[in-house]
Amino acid sequence: MKNLFDQITVDEIKQRFNQLRPTSTALWGKMDPAQMLAHCSATIEIALGKPSQPRILLGRLLGPLAKRSLLVKGEPMRRNAMTEASCLVTNDRNYKAERLRFFELMDRFWAGGPSGCTNHPHFFFGRLTPLEWATLMYSHLDHHLRQFNC
Repeated sequence: MKNLFDQITVDEIKQRFNQLRPTSTALWGKMDPAQMLAHCSATIEIALGKPSQPRILLGRLLGPLAKRSLLVKGEPMRRNAMTEASCLVTNDRNYKAERLRFFELMDRFWAGGPSGCTNHPHFFFGRLTPLEWATLMYSHLDHHLRQFNC
């Protein structure tokens, strides 16, 4: 499965993000491209160790099943998947600034490798290994790239 510790995969994701434009239209959801970039940056920051919300009850109940389908079977993330509150972006954002921030965080995640990942449990999936974090980050970015047809 693809993950963000692999340079070829990181390059692929960056190429796909280079197709995104400030005027790109989402196929689903409410975010515009700048908001989506800010949202993706926020999730990478969590993988890098920014404090996040505690586990939610629904995640404790369904997290193991969802984790298996997403991180073991490699099924794509579904439309309108649950979002952690700290990663919701509803205010206006500057596209160029968010794009720069996103690419910097992508490089930081890749360069940090497994030792750069957090030990804090994911709000829905619970404890993740560094490889699971890298796989989840790929799946999440792919989800939003598909959202904008990139």
